[in-house]
Amino acid sequence: MKTRHVDIAIIGAGTAGLSAYREARKYTDNLVLIEGNVYGTTCARVGCMPSKLLIAAADHAHHASQNGVFGVDYQAPVIDGSEVLKRIRSERDRFVGSVVDSINDFPSEHKVKAQAKFISTRELELTSADGSVSHMSAERIVIATGSAPVIPDFLQDVGKRLLISDDLFELKNLPKSIAIFGPGVIGLELGQALSRLGVRVAVFGKSGELAFIKDPSISHYADLEFNHEFCLDLNADINNVHANGESVIVEYRHREKGMIEERFDFVLAATGRRPNIDALALENADIELDHKGIPFHSRYTGQCGSSSIYIAGDVSNDIPLLHEAADEGRIAGANAGRSLKSPDDVRAGLRRTPLSIVFTDPQIASVGQNLEEIRRNCSNCYAIGEASFEDQGRARVMNKNRGLLRVYGEQGTGLLLGAEMFGPAAEHIGHQLAWVIQMRMTVSEILNLPFYHPVLEEGVRTALRDLNHKLHRGAPSPEACLDCGPGA
Repeated sequence: MKTRHVDIAIIGAGTAGLSAYREARKYTDNLVLIEGNVYGTTCARVGCMPSKLLIAAADHAHHASQNGVFGVDYQAPVIDGSEVLKRIRSERDRFVGSVVDSINDFPSEHKVKAQAKFISTRELELTSADGSVSHMSAERIVIATGSAPVIPDFLQDVGKRLLISDDLFELKNLPKSIAIFGPGVIGLELGQALSRLGVRVAVFGKSGELAFIKDPSISHYADLEFNHEFCLDLNADINNVHANGESVIVEYRHREKGMIEERFDFVLAATGRRPNIDALALENADIELDHKGIPFHSRYTGQCGSSSIYIAGDVSNDIPLLHEAADEGRIAGANAGRSLKSPDDVRAGLRRTPLSIVFTDPQIASVGQNLEEIRRNCSNCYAIGEASFEDQGRARVMNKNRGLLRVYGEQGTGLLLGAEMFGPAAEHIGHQLAWVIQMRMTVSEILNLPFYHPVLEEGVRTALRDLNHKLHRGAPSPEACLDCGPGA
């Protein structure tokens, strides 16, 4: 069997793979991008973009909920579920199309449609859709195969009534009811959006945790707030889930009613994702694997041990976010290319301040180190500042005065370490806090930056003032000052 020889083989054409390809191409033109499935990233095809389209429709439908507040009332919305989903698919296809178009511009010799598995550290077996098999050898290999949804065992009997997020957007119409298992990013975003579009929703968790939030004060506040809109149980006692004709029966312990049975049209599994490694035959790659079968690797170089194999994106089981996958792909691709000429020239790449956002209403954000990490790394050397948005000036003006911000700082240095938030404009406030944390600014230095009036960011200043005082570096916050204006 003829073997094709390349300098670099990249397995997977998602965000990380495309980023690795573009970077590696700066060092060699003898490279290949291998994809065994359809082109188009997880984010564009089934992830962040279609979910945000659903949220946008839900937000538009939710305007009437503020009737009686501003003196401007809306009629109850008429929701056409089939049109909602039709727009989501149309716009999603545009996003996917732009990705596919960019791949179509790559030289044909750089693209292979096949499933890849390792024969050895530098050899791959490629199986095409028609069943034909070929071999490829590569001086460097980048694994960027992404991840796939996890279906827990207790949902295996639901049959055709079981959905994953990929399936939801392909429905012909919105369901009348849905049970969502997993109060993570996907479960919360889709759950609230569907609820606001008229779907009866129940979201079940089992660990007590909400999304990625580790601060119990934030989690408790958000739990109470979401329960005003839909049923959310972070510690659900589920007795049984089974299909019953054209519906699903969920037997669980209700907070007030005890053990009950409730009927839903569908069940959505939003219980996380796992790396796509099963088909790779990594046992043949001569690299060390952890207990989950993931290669041990440096998150700063992407290199698996001292081997010629690199890993990037969701398959690394590190931080499953698009911007992180792009960074990991860039780092792995550059090191794969750079090390072709100088094997020891493997460099640490920039890993940015952690930033995670849930696009619910109010939004959720975690920036830098969360409270669990800080307590583990710095048990007696931190302080917490806090600001409620319930009486924050601009938030009250907009009737968005729900939420809590908690900021964490280091005693002695005064550095801002991290923050967790449930509140208005968390996507923007989270970015601003991530920037100053990455710049390693102290809380005092951040407080010297401009704060306009009246803006939501004045709530950030309130929290930072509280933190600065608890770090013994400033006076306490003024009482009842409604943000005090820009010069305060």
